[in-house]
Amino acid sequence: MEYQLAIENTPDTIEGGTGILLLHPSTGETDRIDTDFLATDTDHMLIISTRTTAREVEQKLEYYEVDEDCAVILDTLSIERGYTRRPSDKVRYVSSPDDMDGIVEQAREFLDSHDGKLRVSLDSITELVYYADEEPARGAVEDLLELLVEHDAVGLFHLAEEVHDDDVVAGYRDLFDGVIELSEDGTVKSEF
Repeated sequence: MEYQLAIENTPDTIEGGTGILLLHPSTGETDRIDTDFLATDTDHMLIISTRTTAREVEQKLEYYEVDEDCAVILDTLSIERGYTRRPSDKVRYVSSPDDMDGIVEQAREFLDSHDGKLRVSLDSITELVYYADEEPARGAVEDLLELLVEHDAVGLFHLAEEVHDDDVVAGYRDLFDGVIELSEDGTVKSEF
């Protein structure tokens, strides 16, 4: 299955099963790229948020006019922070951002229970590493990439480049079919 990719300086389409790494400065404005990825040629989307709560993700989707009816949000922060939670068909929770098994299982359930063109966004690998450490985070990313292939879905995974050692960034680059680099000034370049 082919998916349109509406992000500047990237291919027009990508194949199902493609995982994309979004490398960005820690202060980079990634919302535009994330929402361009999610809003195009999509039947259902899973947004795994390790950086913001479900409410903040909903506000982002609304601001960028992404069809919220297509979205399921996996909130990894609210339980740990003691916020009020309202699980629904559209918002799911895991106990904390270091619950790698829970995150992968929620992604599997989403992909198993939805048909059509499916997109997954993970914002961000950097936060997974912060909470869970490097090895478990990488294992979860590898599991998620395998799920994309199994379900003919596509995914965008955020990584704040300067926070990680060069060899860690290089290791993640090697895992992905495509890499989008966002610079401080907002310039986008990609390699697929």
